[in-house]
Amino acid sequence: MKERQHFVALDDYEHGIVIDSLNEKRNDLISEGKTTDAVDELIVKVGHAPKKKFKVIERDKRRDEAR
Repeated sequence: MKERQHFVALDDYEHGIVIDSLNEKRNDLISEGKTTDAVDELIVKVGHAPKKKFKVIERDKRRDEAR
């Protein structure tokens, strides 16, 4: 079975916040003497994620709730 992938759209500011937050979590784990492998992998994934242009289509919420 193929693993599901999740995609998140971030602007440059949000991307920076995610990287900073992951780095803070990594520092907390280091100070607690715990392993940082999972956080390290996420930092690399987010840091090297390709940029892609796409269109965002906003829908009328009232119409979507009626469905």
